[in-house]
Amino acid sequence: MDIIISSSVDEPIYEQIVSQIKKTIISGQLKGGEPLPSMRALAAELRVSLITTKRAYEELEKSGYIETFTGKGSFVKSKKIESLREEYQIQIEKDVTLAVEKAKISGVSLEELVELVRLLYKGGN
Repeated sequence: MDIIISSSVDEPIYEQIVSQIKKTIISGQLKGGEPLPSMRALAAELRVSLITTKRAYEELEKSGYIETFTGKGSFVKSKKIESLREEYQIQIEKDVTLAVEKAKISGVSLEELVELVRLLYKGGN
């Protein structure tokens, strides 16, 4: 799993881990039922404490992205992925609606707005 930790940002390390794992799940890179690395293996790979990866996994489990089975490990929660994508779709629609309203108020043309979205999408994270 490709997780990049940065000590130069204000976000705690466990939150960096959580957000990057969430992105891989939402994007479909990690599929439902797929195992995650053990907490120890991930801690060693990222060169962080076991407590940090444990906290990240607990947060992911609490928010419904993964499930953990004693003695077996942690796995991407199968049923949750589609509902998470739907939640993101609804939020995107709200955000785009707000952007369109602001564009209309400020006189930004449809073409300018589309170009802005295109640039942000290509250059975004």
